[in-house]
Amino acid sequence: MIFDEEINQTIRYIKPSGIRKFFDIASTKKDVISLGVGEPDFITPWHIREAAIHAIEKGRTFYTGNKGLLLLREGVCSYYHRRFQVDYDPHDNVIITVGGSEAIDIILRTIMQPGDEVILPTPAYVAYAAIIEMAGGKVVEVPLEEKDEFKLTPEALKKALSNRTKAVILNFPGNPTGGVMSEEDYAKIVPIIKENGIFAITDEIYAELTYEQKHCSIAQFDEIKDRVIVINGFSKAYSMTGYRIGYILAHKDIIDMCNKIHQYTIMCATTPCQYAAIEAVNNGDNDIEEMFESFKQRRNYIVKELNRIGLKTHMPQGAFYVFPSISCTGLSSEDFCEKLLEEENLALVPGNAFGDAGEGYVRISYAYSLQEIKLAIEKLEHFLSNYR
Repeated sequence: MIFDEEINQTIRYIKPSGIRKFFDIASTKKDVISLGVGEPDFITPWHIREAAIHAIEKGRTFYTGNKGLLLLREGVCSYYHRRFQVDYDPHDNVIITVGGSEAIDIILRTIMQPGDEVILPTPAYVAYAAIIEMAGGKVVEVPLEEKDEFKLTPEALKKALSNRTKAVILNFPGNPTGGVMSEEDYAKIVPIIKENGIFAITDEIYAELTYEQKHCSIAQFDEIKDRVIVINGFSKAYSMTGYRIGYILAHKDIIDMCNKIHQYTIMCATTPCQYAAIEAVNNGDNDIEEMFESFKQRRNYIVKELNRIGLKTHMPQGAFYVFPSISCTGLSSEDFCEKLLEEENLALVPGNAFGDAGEGYVRISYAYSLQEIKLAIEKLEHFLSNYR
């Protein structure tokens, strides 16, 4: 590398996304079936698209305030009160970001000091570890286990704590496992968070895809609410991935500091997309329900079929991923996915892309049509006949 000595060495040694690696390969092949991308296959509902179009037609294309349109911040606070019984002030406790990804970045840059540790339950969304390291922190992985339904247990949390622990990242419903935490589950770890004075960063982007129970936010626990930082957005619940609208809900002091980074690096989220989000958050509850029912149907089908063909699969309680074990094949996660892509033109994501705890699994997204899912199952069944 020509500029090796001149590049920030933290960036130099961060691994590229394990998800993108496989899809870069897949993009070079013809007729590939992919069940790898975490993106709903629904077109954004028309009334939401129309709101963005209307904003452009009316010339609403200038900068907004750094924290985002007040109407959107009010809508987000109303939504959290209506759907999850958590109250925030739209003036002090909300900032609109460019998707949930920017939210993760500016939160960690706001709270981290060099050498601080962040507890990361794994398997976990690929961005967390990289962003922790870019913020100068140290990742402390806590393996989640299938026998615990991929929940974070109080025993595992206690074991990972040290005098350098700054925060724990909670992503429930989880990507890639589909694990969820109930109110009773959170009640077991809240005293630990309170006693140790750490932050709970809760990424609730899949909150509306909680199947057998109502989503519980750890922000519902008043005793630690000031130390809870909520990340959410519009990508999954409203099928608005390309609009790049997310948000942070947190104590005023945290929001004010996050806003410093946001105003210098981003300025504000895209204005027409903020107007689309206003329409979604105020009038999109029915859209959420329609997509929810479709995803639940797909989940039930794919879990049944994976177990039928011999890929042991727990029933995910949230999100739109299944995380089957591939131990029956004797292959590593990467070997499994490479051979599957080569032999069957089917692209999945190896479990180790989400941390060492994901080895021996693969992630399959069911945010695709039933027709595509059925074809993928046929390809998997044929592939497995050669590896057992």
